[in-house]
Amino acid sequence: MASLLRAATWGMFPWRGYCSRGTQGKLSEGFVEALKAVVGSPHVSIAAAVREQHGHDESMHRCQPPDAVVWPQNVEQVSRLAALCYGQGVPIIPFGSGTGLEGGVCAVQGGVCVNLTHMDRILELNPEDFSVVVEPGVTRKALNTHLRDSGLWFPVDPGADASLCGMVATGASGTNAVRYGTMRDNVLNLEVVLPGGRLLHSAGPGRHFRKSAAGYNLTGLFVGSEGTLGLITAATLRLHPAPEATVAATCAFPSVQAAVDSTVHILQAAVPVARIEFLDDVMMDACNRHSKLNCCVAPTLFLEFHGSEQALAEQVQRTEEIIRHNGGSHFSWAKEAEERSRLWAARHNAWYAALALRPGCKGYSTDVCVPISRLPEILVQTKEDLQASGLTGTIVGHVGDGNFHCILVVDPEDHEELLRVKDFAEQLVRRALALHGTCTGEHGIGLGKRQLLQEEVGTVGIETMRQLKATLDPRGLMNPGKVL
Repeated sequence: MASLLRAATWGMFPWRGYCSRGTQGKLSEGFVEALKAVVGSPHVSIAAAVREQHGHDESMHRCQPPDAVVWPQNVEQVSRLAALCYGQGVPIIPFGSGTGLEGGVCAVQGGVCVNLTHMDRILELNPEDFSVVVEPGVTRKALNTHLRDSGLWFPVDPGADASLCGMVATGASGTNAVRYGTMRDNVLNLEVVLPGGRLLHSAGPGRHFRKSAAGYNLTGLFVGSEGTLGLITAATLRLHPAPEATVAATCAFPSVQAAVDSTVHILQAAVPVARIEFLDDVMMDACNRHSKLNCCVAPTLFLEFHGSEQALAEQVQRTEEIIRHNGGSHFSWAKEAEERSRLWAARHNAWYAALALRPGCKGYSTDVCVPISRLPEILVQTKEDLQASGLTGTIVGHVGDGNFHCILVVDPEDHEELLRVKDFAEQLVRRALALHGTCTGEHGIGLGKRQLLQEEVGTVGIETMRQLKATLDPRGLMNPGKVL
C-alpha cells in the first residue's frame, strides 16, 4: 500500500529527502576542460557537494544535481558557455540565489548549472529617469542599500533576499505589489543570452523608456520564463521615489470573512494602501511564538501606508473607519522604523514560523490568486477545508492583489499525509481556476504545476508556448522539464 501511495504523490511531491545523488560522469573530461578554458579552473566544479547544493531550491522538490557548476564573470563568458553547451547538446540550468519554491533549479536531465552570482555589479543608475541596470548577481537588498541616498527605491519584495534577475525569471512579486506592481510591471529591458550564445536586448541596447508600442513585447516574454528561453545577464528596472513617511498597523478580526471583506472595501474606497497582508489565527499564533510578537490570536491584517504626513493621516482615518465597520479591533500602529521592521520581519519569516509548528517536517506552499471580488469566497472555503482536512497548515497572503498561500507542514515519510496534501492543493487550485483565477500568483510553474498550467491556459495556449519554446530553444536544452 505504501508503494502505491508513494507513486500517487511522486509527481507533485518528489521530496528532497529522495536525493538523486548519482555520480558525475555524463560530461567528458575534454568538455570539462573546455568549460575551464572559458571561465578559468577556479570557476568550475564537479565536486558532489557543490553539485548537490545547486540541485535544489527552497522547495520540497528532491535534489537533482547538475553534472558541473560554473561561475561566469561577465556576459561574454556566459555567451561562450551557452554556445559550448548548446553545440554539444548539454542542458543549461541558470542559478541565482536558490530561493525559488517550485524546483526551478533542479537539473532533471543533468547538464551544466550556470551560477550567475559573481556577476553582481550595478551597471548604471539613471535617477532622473527612475531606472537602474543590474547584473544577475545583484540582490534586492543590495540594490536598495545602493539606492539609500538617492531618494529612490525598488519596492518589489518577495521576502527572501532573492537575486533580481531570478525575480525576473520567476515573475516574482510580494508584499508591495498592491501599490507598486509585480516584476512584470517593473522591468523595462533585459539583456538575454539566447541558446547558442546570441545576445538579445529585449527592448533594444541601452533603452529605458517608460512606454513603447514598438513591435512584440520581448521583455514581457522573458519575465516569468523560468530560465527556459535564455539566460538573463542584465535587467533594466523601474525605480520609485522613496516615500516621505511610512506607517504600519495590525488589526484583528472576529472571522476570516470580516478580515477579507475589509480588504475589498479598502481597495474599493481607493485608499492607496502600500501593503495589506492577511494571516489566519494559526499563522498569528505561530508568528507570535517564532518572532516574539504579542498580537491577538485571530484572523489579522498587516497594513502599511506610504505618502506625506497629511496623506497618511487621511489614509489611516479612512482605513480605521472601514475596519471598525467590519468588526476589527486590537489596532496597533507602528510609526518608528525599528518597530515596522520587526513587524514585517515577522511576516517575512512566516514560512519558518509555520515549519516550527512541527519540527523536523517539511513545508509546501500553495500560490493561487483570484480576482479581488472572489477573494472572500475562496478564503472562507479554504479555511473550512483546511480545518476539515486534519492537516497542519496556515493561511497567509498578499490579499490586496488576490494572492494567498496555504503553508502545509507535513511528514515526508507519511505517504498517506502526502496524498491528503496533494488532494487539498489540487482542490484549491481547481477552485481558484473555476473562479477565473490562476494556479500561481508569484512562485511560478517549475516542476509541480505543469498539468495545472495546461488546465489554466488550455490546449491552444500550451501549443503556442511550445511553439515559442521550440523557436528559441529547438534542442530543448534551456532548463529542461520546467514550465512545459
